[in-house]
Amino acid sequence: MERLPQMDREAYKKLLRAKMEKVLDEVVDAVDGAAAGRLIRDSEEKVRDAFARLRQEAYQDAMQMKIDVAEKTFPPSLQRKDGSAEAS
Repeated sequence: MERLPQMDREAYKKLLRAKMEKVLDEVVDAVDGAAAGRLIRDSEEKVRDAFARLRQEAYQDAMQMKIDVAEKTFPPSLQRKDGSAEAS
């Protein structure tokens, strides 16, 4: 089975590091912002949601990077004079 070209691992990690830093700040803000006696109640859902969003964005970003690199490897369609694509 033929595989698609490899995505840029370092570019992906750089993108995710920035997003992870933001999520870690959100975690600290949620925990630090919780009222005395309500630490779990005031922070747990915010932390869970922040990491769920990161998980979703990490997967979507990986898929988009894979699509982008794959599209770059396909030759452009041959164009007819009428502007329609020619089948190969």
